[in-house]
Amino acid sequence: MNVLIISTSDIHGGAAIAAFRLMNALRAKGVRAKMLVRDKRSDNEYIMQAGGKIQNNLHFYGERGQIFLQNRLSRENLFDVSIANTGISVTRLPEFKRADIIHLHWINQGMLSISEIGEILASGKKVVWTMHDMWPFTGICHHAGPCARFHHSCGNCPYLKAPLENDLSHRIFRKKQTAYDQGKIEFVACSQWLGRLAEKSPLTTGRRVVSIPNPIDTQRYFPKNKEEAKQKLGLPADKRIILFAAVKASDKRKGMDYLIEAGKRLNNKEVLFLIAGTNGNEIAQQLPALSVNTGFVAPDRMPDLYNAADVFVTPSLQENLPNTLMEAMSCGTPCVGFNTGGIPEMIDHRKNGYVAEYKDADDLTQGLQWILFEADFRQLSENARKKVLSEYAEEIIVNRYLTIYAEQSQ
Repeated sequence: MNVLIISTSDIHGGAAIAAFRLMNALRAKGVRAKMLVRDKRSDNEYIMQAGGKIQNNLHFYGERGQIFLQNRLSRENLFDVSIANTGISVTRLPEFKRADIIHLHWINQGMLSISEIGEILASGKKVVWTMHDMWPFTGICHHAGPCARFHHSCGNCPYLKAPLENDLSHRIFRKKQTAYDQGKIEFVACSQWLGRLAEKSPLTTGRRVVSIPNPIDTQRYFPKNKEEAKQKLGLPADKRIILFAAVKASDKRKGMDYLIEAGKRLNNKEVLFLIAGTNGNEIAQQLPALSVNTGFVAPDRMPDLYNAADVFVTPSLQENLPNTLMEAMSCGTPCVGFNTGGIPEMIDHRKNGYVAEYKDADDLTQGLQWILFEADFRQLSENARKKVLSEYAEEIIVNRYLTIYAEQSQ
């Protein structure tokens, strides 16, 4: 079986990392899996770069420019929406022709156009699409928030400056319908939450939607001695460490404002905040407690941070099934997060972490306080690791995908 995974990037961003891990897990199982991307950042020999740098930049800026023009020259929400009006022609590539299964992941920002998705479906290949956000079943947005217009055919989009019944979101929605009708496609949601939302869209009508979480290598992310991990990173042994990590730590959608507010309310001299990600200094400077900003941390170094931490916090306002949460739990680190997206599917409240009320800084603070100073840490840690081993381990996830591939081949 030849599987071609198509993703915008290989290791840049959570969706890309999830796709990369799946490819490696499939290969470990003996499947001939490769990955096609426009933004290759690893040296993995099974990752193929599609398109040249100039061509790919034209696709990327061509789409952003069109959104900018369509939205009355406003930069607001510029990266909250995608229209996939341009992209790489993958169906002509030999890797595509050799593949038995085409497995789409996050393919926005110049990787695939909607027209090319239609071409992929029209090829007669078996197509599986793992959804990492809502874009595959909405008009243009990646996260609809409280908007339910995707239940019909979008239009009057709150992300647009001039929302109309027949606005850009509605036109792109109809374009997707035409493309999806070119062949068979099976949708996979990374969380049950996303799967339930997908089933409400006409774009999935008559098509199967299943929920399969992202895989994780539990042999790479595993519990280590916490004191030794702190010492290795030069962190004080007498501090309770709260870890926050994101590709862009200052991204408002990752909940930095709530993290800062919780830090102010906790205000405990025994606590140290460890911030990992670009622009982390914007958070560190506003926290009253001691803080360490690491900047960007390569994935192979993250297990040390998770093991050094006493709790991992993800105050994100928009999430599907965050890799960071899974990674922390796999290392036996209890987690705190808001009750949104797939987070409550991962954190079992007061069993392996704490689920705080959405956008409630008081409850977020309570969760951190409870794990750090009140709960049975050893039991929380054991429960977190067990949850990952039983539900997210690579072997389990790969077998579920292999079942889908086989069903698609019938």
